[in-house]
Amino acid sequence: MTPAPALVAIAVLGLVVGSFLNVVIHRVPRGESVLRPASRCPRCAVAIRPWHNVPVLGWLVLRGRCAACRQPVSARYPLTEIVTSLLFVAVTLRFGVTAVLPAYLYLAAVTVALAAIDLDVKRLPNAIVLPSYLVGVALLVPAAAATGDWGPAGRGLLAMAALAAGYLALATAYPGGMGLGDVKLAGLLGLYLGWLGWGEVVIGTFAGFLAGGVVGAVLLVTRRARRRTALAFGPYMLAGAMLAVFLATPIARWYAALVVAA
Repeated sequence: MTPAPALVAIAVLGLVVGSFLNVVIHRVPRGESVLRPASRCPRCAVAIRPWHNVPVLGWLVLRGRCAACRQPVSARYPLTEIVTSLLFVAVTLRFGVTAVLPAYLYLAAVTVALAAIDLDVKRLPNAIVLPSYLVGVALLVPAAAATGDWGPAGRGLLAMAALAAGYLALATAYPGGMGLGDVKLAGLLGLYLGWLGWGEVVIGTFAGFLAGGVVGAVLLVTRRARRRTALAFGPYMLAGAMLAVFLATPIARWYAALVVAA
């Protein structure tokens, strides 16, 4: 069981990372540096004071408005910080304070950033996805070395190649329904899900398609989208992967029980 002080520390870390992700979400699609200049109001361009930049609390103290121009600041900023923090705690509860924990904390952070960016601009930036392959390998290899079990690492690489190839085939067959950004993301998710098991790969992939299909059908029925309307698929892929990380085992047991009962 993970000690409470460790969970508190992880929760605070999640808030800090979430604050940085707000910068990533805003600047990366625009091709801007995430390091310079310092955080500033997107409307009046006045630099945000450090004590106003404290995750969640800064937004609450300012009542959701810029301290300089008093224009509203979107509630998505504190929500991003809170969601990241909650995901970090959930991942820590899932894996414990182990050698593999940093890898899945990184996946949680990337999930928040890519989902928000894809919803905003319908694009999964190479500047985030491609380096994440290197980061993922760099974090997972020490985890395998720490246990001496290289099976998960090999399975992760196989799943990475399999999902990337499968999504590439779909993107080639149906170029309007899936982009190359989804293909690149699929390989990254395959690396992480494959580390956990083939069940996670299958469930995570299926859940992503199911979620995307259900939301797409609802949008069509409610006439909020048409058949040719471009929808961001990345968030559903990421949501399916997160579902598999946390719930693949109970889902697999539930399905097995259904098959046996039938």
